[in-house]
Amino acid sequence: MATRVVVLGGGFGGMYAARALKRKLGNTAEVELINAENYFVFQPLLPEVGAGSITPGHAVSPLRFLLKGVMVRKALIDSVDFDRRLITVFQGIQRMPVEVPYDHLVIALGQGTDLSRMPGLEEHSLKMKTLEDARRLREHVIQQLEHASVTPLPETRRGALTFTVIGGGFSGVETVGEMKELIDRSLPYYPEIDPSEVRVLLLEFAPRILNEMPEGLAAYATDHLTRHGIDLRLKTGVASATARQLVTSDGEVIDTRTVVATIGNAPLPVVKRMGLPSEHGRVSVDRTLRVKGRDNIWALGDCALIPLKENATDRFDFAPPTAQFAVREAKLIAQNVNAAIRGKPVKTFAYESRGSLASLGAKRGVADVFGKEITGVPAWLLWRSYYLALLPGMGTRIKVLLNWVLDGLGARSVVQIKAYSKPPLRYVYYRAGDIIYRAGDRSDGFFTVVSGSVEMERPDDETGKMTTRIIGPGGHFGERLILGATRRKTTVRAAEDTKVLVMNRQEFMMLAEGFSAFRDYFKPYMEKRGATWPPDEGTGPR
Repeated sequence: MATRVVVLGGGFGGMYAARALKRKLGNTAEVELINAENYFVFQPLLPEVGAGSITPGHAVSPLRFLLKGVMVRKALIDSVDFDRRLITVFQGIQRMPVEVPYDHLVIALGQGTDLSRMPGLEEHSLKMKTLEDARRLREHVIQQLEHASVTPLPETRRGALTFTVIGGGFSGVETVGEMKELIDRSLPYYPEIDPSEVRVLLLEFAPRILNEMPEGLAAYATDHLTRHGIDLRLKTGVASATARQLVTSDGEVIDTRTVVATIGNAPLPVVKRMGLPSEHGRVSVDRTLRVKGRDNIWALGDCALIPLKENATDRFDFAPPTAQFAVREAKLIAQNVNAAIRGKPVKTFAYESRGSLASLGAKRGVADVFGKEITGVPAWLLWRSYYLALLPGMGTRIKVLLNWVLDGLGARSVVQIKAYSKPPLRYVYYRAGDIIYRAGDRSDGFFTVVSGSVEMERPDDETGKMTTRIIGPGGHFGERLILGATRRKTTVRAAEDTKVLVMNRQEFMMLAEGFSAFRDYFKPYMEKRGATWPPDEGTGPR
């Protein structure tokens, strides 16, 4: 029976590893790649997708096109049994569990995000990890411009026109630069908005941005972003966030409805469940890219901590999580898996960075190439040329190049194809004093207090005087939505920093119909208010 090599993950590390393995092993082994999606995302282009300079479909390539001769399995990875050499995945429409055998396993699952240390940031920030994240950012920015152009409320307008990016690494700097360009090129179509009203901020906890690049290039990037109208806040972290405000580590409250978090890298839950040795949230491997203590388990890319020398301790002694390194790691994995199968010695990973590149928006960039520092338009052109060449497949390169040419010749589109819809069941974080809703507002959610407390204010039915009551953890409010009401009769504000669970009416009714304990709990509560329970659809107070 042929040796089976299975690769987990379809990013830079996984895709290039699967391709290199197939080329190296040929028909002597079966190579399979398992990924949650059937496409490869070219991560460096996500900020440009978020700014609309290229379309989402051109930043991805079908894995089946790229991996000729490799079995591609679209599935969710659940667990790995290292003793039995079996991977359990959920696949198909019904998510049936299937066991996939392997002889050698390559882990290239990348990293996820964990923003839980900063209250409200997970619930209220946009991310820049996936294709959907980038697409959503563009739609969100356009939505804020649309809202700001018509709202009569100054505080709402101010929040809608304040855009904040957290993190001054490559992803944060490129995202804020591209987002600012999208805003600037869109404003001519929104004459109601004065450009001076727009604020774009970049928050970085370190003393400077682009810590991975030489100080001279970081200084140029800082100067360019500042001249481009971006407010840099260095040595500044995040304390908390809500849907309308961001609180910095200095205590400053920023009115903003756009927070993009490019920080908080953390191991994925599936990698943590594997129980492999790890350091700093990444799988520990030796210099051959073999997981410590495992002869047939290998790891590369963002999820692996790869030493570049013996007795590595400093952060620069380990391979950085970049595409440049992942491609080289993939080639070595293929060589070493082939050597291990044949009982031959394996090689150690040794690679020196050729440099680094960053796009700053407005046709400017910075580049460190073999120690030579390049700035401005030449660096920006070098950035585009390098990543254009790195794109997998000639068809994809042509499409991206055409996108760039057309974007340079014409106007940036402000079409909003699909506005982001809030999840029907979601957590929301409020700071003390925040208004959750006012009397007369549209009824749009049923609320349960998870932590903290809220203050409800309403007129007494008999005297007309305003009365207040405090609702703490486990309490709920907003029941008029369930009865079919379209307007609020009370005003509710957070009495302290508060986290609530919000549920839409349809989901509430589904729970009431399908979960008897839930239905029985609310029955006396609703009947006390003279309502039929469960209420008929389309009936209730208006």
